[in-house]
Amino acid sequence: MSRTGKNPVDVPKGVKVNVAAGTVALEGPKGKLNLNIPDGINVEFTEDKLTVTRSSDAKQDRANHGTIRSRLVNMIAGVTNGHKKELEIQGIGFRAQLQGNKILFNLGFSHPVEFLVPDGIKAIVPNQTSITVEGPDSVLVGQTAAKIRDLKPVEPYKGKGIRYVGEHVRRKVGKSVAK
Repeated sequence: MSRTGKNPVDVPKGVKVNVAAGTVALEGPKGKLNLNIPDGINVEFTEDKLTVTRSSDAKQDRANHGTIRSRLVNMIAGVTNGHKKELEIQGIGFRAQLQGNKILFNLGFSHPVEFLVPDGIKAIVPNQTSITVEGPDSVLVGQTAAKIRDLKPVEPYKGKGIRYVGEHVRRKVGKSVAK
């Protein structure tokens, strides 16, 4: 039995849960989320608790058991509090600005880079060198932040590029002249 999967998930007040055949729908103050449940996994809602069980000890069912429970925990946290990723831009002349549902980046290329923010995600640009990505779906928030980071990954020599706040980048020493 999965140690993670066997623990019930507490559902706070204000979160509506609807368990139908093969799907779980959650609705809270920050939004609505749906999760498709794979075959071999059962989700039951009783007395403000979600319990996840598996029908067999097949390898895939064991793998899905704890994963589905963790996804449900993240979904409940997302519809109540939301998820957030913060990024920072480092480099001379590198900047970002929000234009509607697009973020316009100047990243040292010969052209500005436009990034379209997906539906369900809120992007905030408090100043030119920081970006905050928020939303109820942890997977979509993380994927959006990773796509923004991939526009200009941090290079190891000068440390220029887009990085997560608090991310440590290993720096390399440049070429040295032999005497």
